[in-house]
Amino acid sequence: MVVPESQDKMYYPPEDLQRDAHVPDFNSYLALYRKSLDNPEAFWKDIAGEFFWKKPATGPMLQYNFDVTKGSIYVKCMEGAKTNMCYNVLDRHVREGNLGDKVAYYWEGNSPDRHETITYRQLLSQVCRCANVLKQMGVKKGDRVSIYLPMIPELVYTMLACARIGAIHSVVFAGFSSESLCERIMDAQSSVLVTADGVFRGEKLINLKQIADEALQKCREKDSCSVTKCVVVKHHVLRTRSGAACNKLQTPWDAEYDVWWDEAMTDSPEECEPEWLDAEDPLFILYTSGSTGKPKGVLHAVAGYLLYTSLTFKYVFDHHHDDVFWCTADIGWITGHSYITYGPLANGATSVLFEGIPVHPHVGRFWEIIEKYRVSKFYTAPTAIRLLMKYGREPLQKYDLSSLRILGTVGEPINPEAWQWYHEAVGQGRCPVVDTFWQTETGGHVLAPLPAATPLKPGSATFPFFGVEPTILNEHGEELEGEAEGYLVFRRPWPGIMRSVYRNHERFENTYFKKFPGFYVTGDGCRRDKDGYYWITGRIDDMLNVSGHLMSTAEVEAALAQHPSVAEAAAVSRPHTVKGECLYCFVTLKDSREFNRTLEEELKRLVREKIGPIATPDFIQNAPALPKTRSGKIMRRILRQIARNDHDLGDLSTLADPKVVEVLFSQRREAAA
Repeated sequence: MVVPESQDKMYYPPEDLQRDAHVPDFNSYLALYRKSLDNPEAFWKDIAGEFFWKKPATGPMLQYNFDVTKGSIYVKCMEGAKTNMCYNVLDRHVREGNLGDKVAYYWEGNSPDRHETITYRQLLSQVCRCANVLKQMGVKKGDRVSIYLPMIPELVYTMLACARIGAIHSVVFAGFSSESLCERIMDAQSSVLVTADGVFRGEKLINLKQIADEALQKCREKDSCSVTKCVVVKHHVLRTRSGAACNKLQTPWDAEYDVWWDEAMTDSPEECEPEWLDAEDPLFILYTSGSTGKPKGVLHAVAGYLLYTSLTFKYVFDHHHDDVFWCTADIGWITGHSYITYGPLANGATSVLFEGIPVHPHVGRFWEIIEKYRVSKFYTAPTAIRLLMKYGREPLQKYDLSSLRILGTVGEPINPEAWQWYHEAVGQGRCPVVDTFWQTETGGHVLAPLPAATPLKPGSATFPFFGVEPTILNEHGEELEGEAEGYLVFRRPWPGIMRSVYRNHERFENTYFKKFPGFYVTGDGCRRDKDGYYWITGRIDDMLNVSGHLMSTAEVEAALAQHPSVAEAAAVSRPHTVKGECLYCFVTLKDSREFNRTLEEELKRLVREKIGPIATPDFIQNAPALPKTRSGKIMRRILRQIARNDHDLGDLSTLADPKVVEVLFSQRREAAA
């Protein structure tokens, strides 16, 4: 790997950023990267030296097996060490780092008149009080706590309270349906659920407590309800906001299970001794879609996740003490775990915690907040960028964005047009765009530019982060050199990689390590260009990426198939100008059933109920039959071409009935053309 000299248009780091950067040029990156691969023991020991360890490690920094033919897959980091995540991200700063009065979060509510400033000392106090409440409810080390909250401070308090007492938190995105919440509670066997009475998302009022109750009832019906207490937060906005919508919110209540957060916290002590955990003890479970349709409980461990989120945050965003960092993601996703909660707090950073949506109450909301808090590092999704592009540059011109120094993107590959607009319109041509590739499973960035070191190509995630060794394989598992396209895999672990699928290690091994023994398989396709830059080309398996959220086609198909009129269903992705990808579904109906607008709306509603609004199909097409091989496998490659109205179908020789394709093209939804 050498400093790239490409014929392509390159964007070089600004000199003023390089002066104080942690990694000031490309040669510095190369030297550190080489050290991280050649001497990982020394590299990660240096990083670990910045944190508090109740007991030092007795084993190597990293031990692992990636080859299923040689035994069980495992990764261990700092075996024998004892520490506590919460102590390292809060107490260390307040008690040792003199940062107690520093702002940890500027909370900005859905409505601009709702905001709050939370210092590190205040955050520590609230977390300890919450930890004591959980302990009083019987939660102990290793117990699971499900969290179904909007983007309010209580979400962070609860996560860190769990980390403090050694409980394992399982955050469920507050846009998921009761069915999805139920499934995650049952799999984790959580003893406590923390939710809120309701939340406004834009102008829409969502009754979270009602959804939570429906989820718990579903758990009981399946004889699998482990929840003994449901802690309910009275949402800030709902406490004060007047209007008919709020008056209609009825908070269902069961005195046996339900507890108001405020009442539980009233007399709770502000001191709580942290539970000292083994380095490999679980920190959290986060469920991500699986290709079988059943979500996977991705399990992350304490020490490795601490090291990796801290380091990636520090270097990829070139964090400095006076920065104000804003990641617009929801903590219900891994981005919020790593780059709103743990990574920034481990660095003693000041962050914006945002509850709202980009265009409420006006299309300049993002820019208004950047100006208000003098945000210097801004991290958002290509979906949001494409949405705001539609409104042009005029809304931007009303606000002072001169505080911005670095921009970032996350969740999906960014198309060059959106990259250019982001760089020129938002960053005013002076802010590097760090296009980050990573997954729930990786814990943190694995491919990403460093803002003061890496020349940028719009749309490329550029080069690997420290300790990460990517390669590209063909279908036969052969490594491809130089310019190449194929499967993106990694030949060794880094501290922040997932440790297992919760309660299903066999699925962990089969999903990520069976296809190519000796490698972690991302499931993504990738292209490496002549300069060594990596370009993510999209999912290779039956997964799709809608608005930055990874979704299983099997999960959507299973929901559609539950409708009494549906005999069979298939879901594929179709390009979308804002979301990146959207869902295009094909349904085969049972005999004598009619496909009409009413049925289509019923099917969409069913998917929303079973999974959540994010999974709602944009298009549903009637399919008298689906294209299948002679062995009965649905050929989704062909369905994707039909969804795109692309008649270049390639080889159809394996199709059992090629005439099906003609019928599907002829019945293709005009609205999708």
